[in-house]
Amino acid sequence: MWLLDVEAILDREDDIRGFNAEIEVLKWHNDKSAGYAILSRRWGTEVTYDEITGLTAMKSRRRDSVRQRDGYQKIIKSCEQAKQDGYKWMWFDTCCIDKRSSAELSEAINSMYRWYRNAQKCYVYLNDVVESIFPTEQDFRRFGKSNGWPEWFSRGWTLQELIAPTEVVFFNHRWVSIGTKRDLTSSLEVITRIPEMVLKYEQVLRSTSRCPSVAHIMSWAAHRKTSRVEDRAYSLMGLLGVNMPMLYEEGSKAFQRLQLEIIRASSDYSIFAWNLKGQFLEHGSVLADDPSCFRGCTDVEKVAPSGFTKELEQYMRQDGLFLSKDASKLGSSQSNVDFPQLSRWDVTNVGIQVWLPIIPHRGSSYLKAILPCRDRYGNLIAIDFEFRGLNFARSLHPVAIRNMWPQFKSLYLDCSQDAEENHRLCLHDGQASYGFTRCGTFPCEVVGNTITLSTHGNNLVVLLYANDDARSRFAIGLGYHLGRVWARIVCDEYPAKQEVLSPWEDFAQQAYDILWDAPIEESQHSNFHSTPVAIKDTHLPQSIWHARVVYDDSGSGYTNVMVDIQQCSGCCAEPRECTYRSVGTFSRRCVRS
Repeated sequence: MWLLDVEAILDREDDIRGFNAEIEVLKWHNDKSAGYAILSRRWGTEVTYDEITGLTAMKSRRRDSVRQRDGYQKIIKSCEQAKQDGYKWMWFDTCCIDKRSSAELSEAINSMYRWYRNAQKCYVYLNDVVESIFPTEQDFRRFGKSNGWPEWFSRGWTLQELIAPTEVVFFNHRWVSIGTKRDLTSSLEVITRIPEMVLKYEQVLRSTSRCPSVAHIMSWAAHRKTSRVEDRAYSLMGLLGVNMPMLYEEGSKAFQRLQLEIIRASSDYSIFAWNLKGQFLEHGSVLADDPSCFRGCTDVEKVAPSGFTKELEQYMRQDGLFLSKDASKLGSSQSNVDFPQLSRWDVTNVGIQVWLPIIPHRGSSYLKAILPCRDRYGNLIAIDFEFRGLNFARSLHPVAIRNMWPQFKSLYLDCSQDAEENHRLCLHDGQASYGFTRCGTFPCEVVGNTITLSTHGNNLVVLLYANDDARSRFAIGLGYHLGRVWARIVCDEYPAKQEVLSPWEDFAQQAYDILWDAPIEESQHSNFHSTPVAIKDTHLPQSIWHARVVYDDSGSGYTNVMVDIQQCSGCCAEPRECTYRSVGTFSRRCVRS
């Protein structure tokens, strides 16, 4: 790995014109033997390999421009801190990688987790923290775009940069130390949902008995963002103990490749336990599209093969199956469930071959497969599948359990990736009246009146509307499921009673969580219609208004969505007739009861 010579960098900075250009500021070292510090931060205007090595030879105007960048100042400040701490070498992920070489870049990304783990100390620079203490409470007013915490905690690459190093020191924007990972473990667990044991002892991730499940590890990245979609996968390789070549421009296929590499190296069935409620996604593959699909998998645990039989019996009891005295009805294979079939997976041209207990649905192509992993309630997790000729595809249609014992069977699971499709929403909310205005969106920012939802990954967006004078507000969730737009309204029940109204970002997060966890079946029955137009309206508590959403599938790849506020008597228990004004291409008169 290339390491910066701390003393050479600081000497050059002290006398940039008189510095001997032949002195090397970057030198090649072995990460296992060199004692070095490392920096983790949010990127800004950074300095490249060529610029850090060729700074002295530059013309003065260009050299001064480089030195004024915030990225260069981070290098100088980090080197000053490293010198103070007694380190001779520093590593940065920008200027210490020659990115002109694709081979060097691929090697660096595959080695990066190890480099952070072997660092003597990691400096974390929180550029948006101005106080001299570490923020231990969620604050949407200061960190509204990053879930109420410093932005560093919302980025994909910083996940491994927090976990891998043993010694981590946090600095505020003035480079004042505000705490260490060792002292802040409890607060970091709240912010990141990473167990304290992992934060304290990174080696747990390499333990066969104590390592969290794959689904659990993936959940840590569910809310995080990266500038490039491929990095959502690449940034997880070290945490999950796999390596693979970098193929930038492959898009979401990178995450599919990551999962296949995990499957080749592991027998952790929790990798299939994502998005258990089937929220907002169209799917057939057993592989997830994106880390956000593992949202809510924080408590998913692996079940050892030796204990799977007993837990399988308990699972069937809970579902009302009469237990016969003849245990052989579990199948002869269950008496010896701890043999290679359960732990061996094969990736083939027709899918991933697994061996699992299944319960078929009588007279149909559907079945339920029971995985050797538990949910947050301690129950075994079951996945519904549909047979599609050569293999079984993941199904969004729940399969009712029959009164029969599960039988172990070899299955080929679909792992193909469908082409990504986008669906546009044309938002019409300019006529929202009675003082209500759109004040923000979550989790992504929406510019203008167009929202794009994808069939891959997390495609739920929440719009926030508020009348600050009346202290009334509500959220509208829009999603895309089974080829149709999905909408639901969530009201803020108690804003009028709050002495200080909480930030809208706080309410947005709450509404997002409510909508994500809401059973999809309820949403289907209440919001899907055979006609192109669908309506959802809700009375706003402690007010004389009701909020209304009308959405109409244009049939041309986009849906018109109208948001409106109307005055009512204050009681919405009775049926009422609503006449909807024209929005885009539609104008219809609908009756809600």
